[in-house]
Amino acid sequence: MDLAEILLVLFIFVVAIVSLLSNLLVLLCFMYSTEIRRQVPGIFTMNLSFCNILITILNMPATLLGIIRNQKPFGDCICQAVSFLETFLTANTMLSMAALSIDRWIAVVFPLSYSSKMRYKDAIVMVCYSWLHSLTFSLIPVIFSWFDYHQVYASCTLHLNAESERIKFTVFTVVFHATSFMLSLLTLCFTYLKVLKVARFHCKRIDVITMQTLFLLVDIHPSVKQRCLVEQKKRKQRATKKISIFIGSFIICFAPYVVTRLAELLPSVGINRHWGIVSKCLTYSKAASDPFAYSLLRQQYKKVLIHIVNRVLKRDLYPSSGHNSSLDTENDSCLQRIS
Repeated sequence: MDLAEILLVLFIFVVAIVSLLSNLLVLLCFMYSTEIRRQVPGIFTMNLSFCNILITILNMPATLLGIIRNQKPFGDCICQAVSFLETFLTANTMLSMAALSIDRWIAVVFPLSYSSKMRYKDAIVMVCYSWLHSLTFSLIPVIFSWFDYHQVYASCTLHLNAESERIKFTVFTVVFHATSFMLSLLTLCFTYLKVLKVARFHCKRIDVITMQTLFLLVDIHPSVKQRCLVEQKKRKQRATKKISIFIGSFIICFAPYVVTRLAELLPSVGINRHWGIVSKCLTYSKAASDPFAYSLLRQQYKKVLIHIVNRVLKRDLYPSSGHNSSLDTENDSCLQRIS
């Protein structure tokens, strides 16, 4: 291995550790909190984290071995299974992000009718569609034997073995990325830009009310007025920043790999191995960033994690006795009734 490949191996290793820990924390919050389980976004988040965990423990190690050994890391059967899972899980994660954006769009743009437009069973139907869509596009390469080790990406992935099937493989690849990557990207852009428009409208209304209040309070200290103006500016920036993270991270992590896979369909285009591995690593980095973008940085998940840590520390500092355990059981039942 050269220096570039060593750095890529280290990058994948770090991404795998962060991805595994962060996505497990998301699933822990989902299992621990009844409130998160009741909410519709929790279904999409759970599906996204589940796919990310499988990518972390199955596909990332396979790519690591492919880079280190510079050859197929497993036998034909295992390599084809890993390729199948990569296609299935990647498409599933993209569609899960699109589903999350649709949920937020409905919640922000149609807040009064959200409960009727986005019901729990509607979320289940959307998740089932993402699984069916991903499964369909994963089974087609199995039929045509298009799953194998690809030297350019050092991964078990889609690979054209017979030149006579180039046309079929080209059509499949274009349709697959159009219905997975492009469909998800268009959905993200449409929904989040609508959300941003509504957020800016509400910020503008709040700004007008705030300014009117400040003008009425003529005796207020200038520093207080300045702080209010600064807070107004930060509020606008936060909305724009969040939308930019959702859309920007999707494009940065997936677009280079998709464009590379489409470019290699042209017989005259040769893909550099280092660039192929880098584009693959970028898709893996999305698995590590998703838990922070969609879950762990939200106040609801922070509270659940803090509550879990406090309970663990309490049990370590005060070992449970018969009296304490009965009190804990009674407190838990009271909390459940309140929630």
